[in-house]
Amino acid sequence: MLTLYDNLGSGNGYKVRLLLTHLGIPFRRVDKSVTNGETRLPEYLRVNPNGRIPAVVFDDGRTLAESNAILLYFAEGTLYLPTHKFARAEVNQWLFFEQYSHEPYIAVLRFWRQYLESLTAIQEARVSELLEKGHAALKLMDDHMEKRQFLVDERYSIADIALYAYTHVAGDGGFDLAPYANLRAWLARVQCVPGHIPIDRECGP
Repeated sequence: MLTLYDNLGSGNGYKVRLLLTHLGIPFRRVDKSVTNGETRLPEYLRVNPNGRIPAVVFDDGRTLAESNAILLYFAEGTLYLPTHKFARAEVNQWLFFEQYSHEPYIAVLRFWRQYLESLTAIQEARVSELLEKGHAALKLMDDHMEKRQFLVDERYSIADIALYAYTHVAGDGGFDLAPYANLRAWLARVQCVPGHIPIDRECGP
């Protein structure tokens, strides 16, 4: 059986758990703390030398890390990844956007405020920057969703899964989603997709 190294609070782990659940792929979940150095121990570094979650281990011993790479692997040949060349490129565009222009601000600020007892002076000095850049990402998404149901090709895909993961909990980091009506409507649509699970649930409805 597939093994997923995960953390229930991690949006990156949640992406993979959500897609595997949609696809009905059974997996064994191994929880790893993201705060106590557990992912830096030699045992886990043999799974993912980068020392981060998520990572998957296949039955034959192969391993794969980086959440969006894992999404692309399992979405191949399914309804969650378009077959049309341009639509596939658009999905990739949103996956790159999520990792470069979204996650570094929204997910990082959420982590600081949810998992750290206090912020360092350097972190405190960066809060306004993270809020500004995170809101820029949210506004871009809100504008894009003005006349759309989903991010790409009017159908639910791994682009939606990847960006839903940290967007729907952006409030944990202090991001107010009230101004983004299109974005909030999209979040509600994602939550209504059959097979959806919340971030803090291992699997199943």
